[in-house]
Amino acid sequence: MLQTLINAWRIPELRRKLLFTAFILLVFRIGSAITIPFVDIGVNGIIPDIQNDSSFLSYLSMMTGDAFNYATILAMSITPYINSSIIMQLLTVAIPALERLQKEGEEGRKKIATITRYVTIGLGLMQATAYYFFLSNQGNLLKDSAGEAFTGVGAVLQALVIISVLTAGAGLTMWLGERINESGIGNGVSILLFAGIVARIPTMVTQLYGPTNGYVAKGGFYVPLSILAGIALLAIIAFIVWMDNAERRIPVQYAKRVVGRKMYGGQSTHIPIKVNMSGVMPVIFASSILSLPPTIQLFIKAPAAGSFWEKFFSVFETSNWLYVPLYFLLIIAFAYFYASIQYDPVEMSNNIRKNSGAIPGYRPGQPTVDYIRRILNRITLLGALMLSVVALFPIVFSLLGTMLLRVTGTVAADATNVFSVSMGGTSIIIMVGVALETVKQLESQMMMRHYRGFLD
Repeated sequence: MLQTLINAWRIPELRRKLLFTAFILLVFRIGSAITIPFVDIGVNGIIPDIQNDSSFLSYLSMMTGDAFNYATILAMSITPYINSSIIMQLLTVAIPALERLQKEGEEGRKKIATITRYVTIGLGLMQATAYYFFLSNQGNLLKDSAGEAFTGVGAVLQALVIISVLTAGAGLTMWLGERINESGIGNGVSILLFAGIVARIPTMVTQLYGPTNGYVAKGGFYVPLSILAGIALLAIIAFIVWMDNAERRIPVQYAKRVVGRKMYGGQSTHIPIKVNMSGVMPVIFASSILSLPPTIQLFIKAPAAGSFWEKFFSVFETSNWLYVPLYFLLIIAFAYFYASIQYDPVEMSNNIRKNSGAIPGYRPGQPTVDYIRRILNRITLLGALMLSVVALFPIVFSLLGTMLLRVTGTVAADATNVFSVSMGGTSIIIMVGVALETVKQLESQMMMRHYRGFLD
């Protein structure tokens, strides 16, 4: 990977693209550090115990590089655009008019992209409004000289400024991502997401290994566990790289055709199907749904100890063992759902038959459809299981580490999340996936510029 970057830097055109991408990321990080007006954010942000928090707010803070936690102008970051893209992708399958637009080629895709931008602004406005009310309920808004919250025109002006700035920040982030797509390297949305996650790494290291509340400060017993966590992280990264490159190849044999005096076709090829065909989307969907109950709990009065609602909300905390099977089942379900959107066995079979091809050992038509569907189901299950291992390992590792510390009496019995692993599976998958995708794009562009054609 490092050698690829060095080789790309030597090519003037690619060097300009790399510098442009770096400049966009600099603008993005500066915007993620400027606090919005009329707010009073403490040293720890709006989520004081974010290290042990399992709500959707901590998930958003992770996706935005702590911009959400510190109420900056880019606090919404790229999440509204990601959500709108997912919504449009799902609606394209459900609404025939959008499906026809998608099949119209470049013009249709441009229209869908325009609709996606409008949906992004709408979602950004909704999230900004909810964020304003959360800041108001938490007491993070600036008060008047008497120490009281603004009322009347002052409160309306305060709300309009905060919501407008946050919505504009969501639009600006979307625009920055599109600029990377046009003049930079890599996918703009993925690069900005990658930058936000990487920006949190120093904070995570400080929280885990800091001089006051880190592992080392709590006794020598933490040192081998910390080393084990680092080794496990490297193993997970290697596993993700292997998983991302794995694929199942469906063989296809094309019949020979005689056109005039020439014979065409007759070659054997294959249809590659990636094992991790849905990427990180099942993990994002599953974690988003499981984060909703803890987030709702933030807006209501704390339930009484021992009550039904107290037990119900505790199930959705990462420190609860029931969270693990729920997370696992949702990842499997969303993996199959996303695979059904991406691949249609009937359409794949028809395309093979239209090109005078066939899968060896299977007749065209229903037998081919059944074979492709069976392969897709197996590959989807295998990919979902691999995703589950990566996503659940940090949670299980944290639970086992805490249990071990309790058994040995190293920490108090109420220290439930003292051995939490901040770099979650979602973050690792996104980081490794974006890095691999960007390197592949650099390699393809370098290959285009070093290709020697028949005129050379």
